[in-house]
Amino acid sequence: MNNIDLPFRASTEEACAWLAHQTGEPWTLTRLLEHELTPVVWLDYDAAYPELFGDANGGYAAPIFFQDDIARLAAGSEDVLITFTKDAYKLPARLSQPGFRRPLDQLRFQKRDLERLAAKLKQDAQAALAPPPKPPESQESQAGISKPEALLAFAAMVRLDLDRSLDDAIGIFGDDGARVKASAKKSKRNAVWNPVTLALGLHDVYRTPIGPLKRAFKTHDFLHAWQGNWEESLRLLGK
Repeated sequence: MNNIDLPFRASTEEACAWLAHQTGEPWTLTRLLEHELTPVVWLDYDAAYPELFGDANGGYAAPIFFQDDIARLAAGSEDVLITFTKDAYKLPARLSQPGFRRPLDQLRFQKRDLERLAAKLKQDAQAALAPPPKPPESQESQAGISKPEALLAFAAMVRLDLDRSLDDAIGIFGDDGARVKASAKKSKRNAVWNPVTLALGLHDVYRTPIGPLKRAFKTHDFLHAWQGNWEESLRLLGK
C-alpha cells in the first residue's frame, strides 16, 4: 500500500488507515479522540429544527465536541449521541433531550484536521530523534550582556545617560543590581549586565514604558536567551 487517498470527510476506518500509513502505528477511534480531533456527523435538513439549520436547507456537518458526547464515543458506544453541537452558522446549540442519535458509521473526520495531526506527529518524532543541543561554548554570554549590547537595546528609550550610568554605578539599581557579580573584578570595559534586572530597573526607577522594553527582548538576537526569564518576571509582577 504505497498511497492512501484521504477524502474531504473521512470515515473512522479511512482516517485510521491513513494515519496508520503515515505513522506506522495502529489507530482507533479512541486514539483519534485522545488527540482531540473533532468528529462531525452530517445532519440532513429537518424542518422541526429551523433554528439549527437556518438557510442550510440541504443539511450541514455538525461537529461533536461536547465532553460527555466525546467520552461516550471513546468508551466504545455502539452509536453516536449528539446533545450539544454548533448550528449551521457555527454558533453553539444545545439540542433538546434526548439529542440526536446516528449510526456509528456516519462519523466523519475532516481532512485538514487529520493532515494537521499527521504533520505534528511527524515533527514530534523528528524532534525526539534529534541530538540534544550543544552546551553553550561560553558561559559569559549567559551571565550577562556587554555594555555595547545594553546601550544598543535600551539607551534610546531611557531619559538618562545610560552609557555614563553603567560606568558610574557599582551595579546600577543597587550593589546587587543589574551588574553581574562575576564581572565585578573586571574592568568597566569587560563588565556584563543582567538585561532582565536592568530592564526592570529602568521601568521602576526611570518609568521606561514596558512596551518598548518588551520589543527590545523580541528584536535583538542577544536578548533571545533571556526572553523566558523576562516574560516570567513580568508575569510574577503582574505586568
